[in-house]
Amino acid sequence: MSVLYKNARLIDPATGLDEKGALLIDGDVIVALGQKVDAPADAEVVDCKGRVLAPGLIDMRAHRVDSDSALAGGITTVILQPDQTTIIDTDPVVERIRRRSDDTHAVRVYPMGAATKGLEGTQVAEIGQMQESGAVAFTDCRHAISDTQLMRRLMEYAGYFGALIVQFPEDKSLANGAVAHEGEIATRLGLAGVPAAAEAIQIDRDVRLAELTGARIHFAMISSREGVEAIRAAKKRGVKVTCSTAPHYLHLNDNALEGYRTFAKVSPPFRAEEDRLALIAALADGTIDTVVSDHDPRSEDVKRLPFGQAAPGIVGFETLLALTLAPVHAGKIELMTALKALTSTPAQLLGLDSGRLSAGAPADIVIFDPDKPWRIEREKFRSSARNTPFDTLPVQGKVWRTIVGGKTLFEGE
Repeated sequence: MSVLYKNARLIDPATGLDEKGALLIDGDVIVALGQKVDAPADAEVVDCKGRVLAPGLIDMRAHRVDSDSALAGGITTVILQPDQTTIIDTDPVVERIRRRSDDTHAVRVYPMGAATKGLEGTQVAEIGQMQESGAVAFTDCRHAISDTQLMRRLMEYAGYFGALIVQFPEDKSLANGAVAHEGEIATRLGLAGVPAAAEAIQIDRDVRLAELTGARIHFAMISSREGVEAIRAAKKRGVKVTCSTAPHYLHLNDNALEGYRTFAKVSPPFRAEEDRLALIAALADGTIDTVVSDHDPRSEDVKRLPFGQAAPGIVGFETLLALTLAPVHAGKIELMTALKALTSTPAQLLGLDSGRLSAGAPADIVIFDPDKPWRIEREKFRSSARNTPFDTLPVQGKVWRTIVGGKTLFEGE
């Protein structure tokens, strides 16, 4: 069945398109778009009433799928991290996840495979086999691979397959026992802190290894000014390096920990205000390539504990778009830049055919009102948990429809 979406503001970061027009879907693919689109007489017509129509969001880092929550956030593709109950470190596990995703006809799910067996950081996993089965990248998720020789071998092995290695940028020994950013707030609260230098040190080492091996390296969850500077310097030298951050780091600093708020405990931790501002500037100038939700549902049983014992992590699917748009509304980042970090860039890094508006591309689309005000209310989340530090926060930018494979799977107000 054909569907024509008319009166839309078409934004395609892959080509720089930003114009009023229409888009035609036939079945599960886009067949035409532009200011003048001819549709079959029997096509369904949807009036977007000036809303933004863009490629569906691609979330490069999620610890659970939560399909309904993802769709409500405009996310059409979820990249699942390997730290599952059954660790994603073999090709049968990868195949099972991909097959289940295809069978459910909901949000698309692609796994990242474990970079080392069992996520133990001692032996390189079977990257080639997992990649052939559908793994889009390889990571040890919440922990950096600290063994330098092992990391070199991993990069050499990954380079043979053209695989992307994703590293958590935190020196393990400096972070040992830490639960907060090393600074005034942590000192006053009596919390063990990890310095921002731990991020830069890990990046510097792995950038050197990337230069040595010629491999691609992506750093997940950049959180500090020092980390940004290390990435920027590596890019200037021509290293094949990219990085991501999450919108909660663009929005909060370590003041969020006041009162021992465990719902603001994340990994890496919220840092100082200068770090938050540096991240916004780095996203604006392209130093930071992608924005991820780091969606990590946690029950209150593991969040409402003394700060040192509480589990890190927040839910992020349903707030991903609105929080990423906050610096756009503040005039710090262009809308095209923000959407590029959520669509075409992750698609390019992971080798996906989505993340673009063009004839023949998958009909994975989000339609949203970038200016619509609403208030984040944790009790209304569709997620399997509601651990967020943003409860009651007023934001702008609301998803109206999420379309996967030509099918509308979420309709908002």
